[in-house]
Amino acid sequence: MNTPVTRRQAVKSLCIGAFGLIGSTAFKYLPVQRHIITLSFDDGFEKSSIKTAELYEKYGLSACINVVATGHTNNPKLPNEFRQWKAGDFSLWNDLKRRGHEIMPHSYQHTGLDTVSFDEGKTLILKCLEVFAKELDGFDAKKAVYNFAYNAFTPEIEEWIKTQVRAIRDDCGGSGYNPFPYKGMFKLKGTTYGGDNIDKALEEKINRFLEGPPGWFVFNSHGVDEEGWGPISSGYLDELLCRLSAMENVLVMPSGLALDLA
Repeated sequence: MNTPVTRRQAVKSLCIGAFGLIGSTAFKYLPVQRHIITLSFDDGFEKSSIKTAELYEKYGLSACINVVATGHTNNPKLPNEFRQWKAGDFSLWNDLKRRGHEIMPHSYQHTGLDTVSFDEGKTLILKCLEVFAKELDGFDAKKAVYNFAYNAFTPEIEEWIKTQVRAIRDDCGGSGYNPFPYKGMFKLKGTTYGGDNIDKALEEKINRFLEGPPGWFVFNSHGVDEEGWGPISSGYLDELLCRLSAMENVLVMPSGLALDLA
């Protein structure tokens, strides 16, 4: 007797061969374990953010997009990248939030807080949160995950910001592995990868994560295709989300929503 094919099995089969990296590096399917995966997209370049949101929506998922509060302005303190690629504004961020995506702060003007004084660092964070409170519908700093520019901050800033936000993301230079979300979880350990294209590196990192014990993987990504530092190709992201959404015991979700599981 033929066994009925489930929706997830059908989606999974459609993904196979959809993009060049699939094949020998395809994720192992782990039916008795649960893994959470967060791709945390920084900077908020307009074209990349729109494409990312569209791909997540294709699979009924919510994207994690972290934006610079003044990225869309003529702030002279912004890095050159914000003149090379157009950043989205809060009209876009509010639209994406209404569509179910998570919009979180990624600094005021993309300053590394390990390069400024403690007082200046605090001021920049507060200015960032003030812009979000004013411009992003329903924003509550106490529910926010703060994503530092360059993943750079000092121990003093880390201790102080506990009074301002729910959690922070830190690139610890490791695997990006975290335990399951728990009450009071504050520091999310992320990992990232630079270079011209991150597809292969991300594939390898996720494979290692899925082969390991259950937990939460946080990857700090940036732009899509030719935009931003270390971009992911839209074709690979499409195929990746297709595969992950077909796995019964894998959850793809933004960081704030994952923390709500605690």
